[in-house]
Amino acid sequence: MTGRAEVRADMQYPEHEKRRKTVKKPRVMLAASASGTGKTLITCALLKALKNRGLAPDAFKCGPDYIDPMYHRTVTGKDSRNLDSFFSDRHEICRIIASGEGDCAVLEGVMGIYDGADIGSFRGSGYEVALESETPVILIVGAARKGRTLLSEIKGILAEDQKECIKGLILNQISASFYASLKSVLEKELKQAGFRTAVLGYMPEISGLNLGSRHLGLVLPGEIDDLSAQMEETAKVLEQSVDVDTVLKVMDLAGAPEIECTAADTTVHAGEEDPLILGVACDSAFCFYYRENLDLFVRKGVKVQFFSPLRDQSIPEYVSGLLLGGGYPELHLKELSENKSMLDSVRKAIERGIPSLAECGGFMYLHDSITDESGRTYRMAGAVQGACRYTGHLVRFGYLELLSSAMQDEYCQSFVGMRGHEFHYYDSTACGDSYVAGKPFKDRKWHCMVTENNGIWGFPHFYYGSNPEAIDRFIQKMHDVRMALHKDSRRGARELRSNGAIRTS
Repeated sequence: MTGRAEVRADMQYPEHEKRRKTVKKPRVMLAASASGTGKTLITCALLKALKNRGLAPDAFKCGPDYIDPMYHRTVTGKDSRNLDSFFSDRHEICRIIASGEGDCAVLEGVMGIYDGADIGSFRGSGYEVALESETPVILIVGAARKGRTLLSEIKGILAEDQKECIKGLILNQISASFYASLKSVLEKELKQAGFRTAVLGYMPEISGLNLGSRHLGLVLPGEIDDLSAQMEETAKVLEQSVDVDTVLKVMDLAGAPEIECTAADTTVHAGEEDPLILGVACDSAFCFYYRENLDLFVRKGVKVQFFSPLRDQSIPEYVSGLLLGGGYPELHLKELSENKSMLDSVRKAIERGIPSLAECGGFMYLHDSITDESGRTYRMAGAVQGACRYTGHLVRFGYLELLSSAMQDEYCQSFVGMRGHEFHYYDSTACGDSYVAGKPFKDRKWHCMVTENNGIWGFPHFYYGSNPEAIDRFIQKMHDVRMALHKDSRRGARELRSNGAIRTS
């Protein structure tokens, strides 16, 4: 995404998504035995290898992750979309997969293949996405510093796969010599156990290649020097050590039937001649957005215009709403604090009643101040009367749903039922009490969210497709406030004329 204040042409609603359709989409999911086993790196390598072969793959990420899709985009040159069975039903998952214009699809799993929102089921897991979309799976297994235990681990995972979604295996972080001795033993024992899963190859440790990580996950792609060259080199290694020809057969032949999807809602709230404009904070400090969230606004006739709280002097002119997403504001506190004209612009827009949504990092930005890990405090926008501080540990981590609201107006009530997740190390002295949130499948609830001046702000990152009616209400509020401000400006002009402050010819 760009941080420049502009309306991106590709944010207009794609014509091809407006129809109900059945799509033949060769596809595969790269899942893993656990987090940290190389899913993102191998996914990007496969995407690059497919491009090198003349294909145009679409990329998808299972689960609520923001950063992995950025890596996908560096390879494919187009947005990667999220697939999450806690946020979306089967029809929506299939619609999203079918919405891509590429000739095939590569899905990256989340955590371990069976890990999700509920330890007692597959709910919210990559495996559930594979089931719902009938996508064949290639399992990546971390093989470093393992021997016989590796075979037991693989057989245990395959035994849980009662639908036989897992069609192939890739062993990661293993030497060529160990793979050569392991492959025949593994194939023999899998066959004896009744598993029909192919051993497709391995990936060695690649010297000098390190995507890097911090407390929220991988570092951003823009922070890695020569990332494109590294991905090219990794794709070459993949071609040499993995049977990519068989991967293509798995994508096309091993249980990936046509996807039938329904058309997305295209209800338009504003006329084409005078569309509402949503200003979206987007730069290296604020970059956590689901493409589907932005698309939902576009489908409903709203134009999305990006701006940078780091570099721009003010929010874009004529915006009727603001979206301040998450990201890494804590890495840019000095620059954000010193851009006082932007802080003033955001605060004044909120004071005027411009409807706003703020999530996690965007919520932090609205506070009086943020104190970083070293104890240094920086002034922020001051729309929230409170302070944020680094805690040193994850706070309220995981999926959530808004269960009820203390606010009685229809606008705020409409957000009840919205689903999202929290993932942050900072906390606030003013988290808010406008809503009660709860964790799925657990008896845990807490108060959250600040609602002021038509703003709905808090630490949760929401997936708007889980409750599109709330976005309808938000857009209607954008329209109502714009009309009210227009009337106020005309009334003020009339008063100035009547007092002689404005001369008319």
